Amino acid sequence: MSRVALVIQYLGTHFHGWQRQPNLRTVQEEIEKTIAPVGGHSVTVCAAGRTDAGVHAAAQVAHFDYFGYIPGERWASILNARLPEDILIRGSAEVPLTWHARFSASWRRYRYTLYTDKEPNLFVKPFSWHYYYVPLDESLITAALKPLLGRHHLAAFRRANSSRSHSWVEVQAVECYRRGPLLQIEIQANGFLYGMVRLLVGTLVEVGRRRRSPASFTQLWIEERREEVKYSAPAKGLCLLRVGYPEFPFPRKIWFDTQPTFL
Repeated sequence: MSRVALVIQYLGTHFHGWQRQPNLRTVQEEIEKTIAPVGGHSVTVCAAGRTDAGVHAAAQVAHFDYFGYIPGERWASILNARLPEDILIRGSAEVPLTWHARFSASWRRYRYTLYTDKEPNLFVKPFSWHYYYVPLDESLITAALKPLLGRHHLAAFRRANSSRSHSWVEVQAVECYRRGPLLQIEIQANGFLYGMVRLLVGTLVEVGRRRRSPASFTQLWIEERREEVKYSAPAKGLCLLRVGYPEFPFPRKIWFDTQPTFL
């Protein structure tokens, strides 16, 4: 038996998330049903993180176990010839059986994109939240983000029905920057709560439009005032940007920053 790691891109638009679900199209199921006839047996593809319906991935990482003789590096081209147009394998490699896409990961990084020009643009529409109603001040959003650095209990940004036993998250990096009409927010953490980034962004927009101060944003999550978190940003603006590992068999160009920024 060998274990094969994959770096995967997908457009989340027409998927009901990563995780396999009965009678729904998911990324996991599409990849598993593509691998099975090639490998000669069914497989379970384990991912670094389970993205929600509509969320994209620039460099999701996953692995599967395979009984056979196909070299690990061959799987990328084999699968790309058979997968649907909205999934692409950036790279594949054999890894030790002790390596796990989820449990070996040190961090995950997400990017959320807002498009702030009043005039719509078809080429950014599938990957951004078109938010032009009120100007957004990125300096205020940055000020609100910085206190999140460190290990905190972030139950205020956790959707209901989460299976996770706690709400502790170690936030390792935060960033807010503008490229022309594109306002982008990046958050890196050891793991994320169910719905966390979209709830964060929905509340940060209130800060950016001056309806809430950075200080009140911080007090909201410190005091776990979940009832005040009313808005979840649309899924299409969110992308799993990359996943980090102490030992990773792929070169930087395969996984580091593969979502185009358009400008």
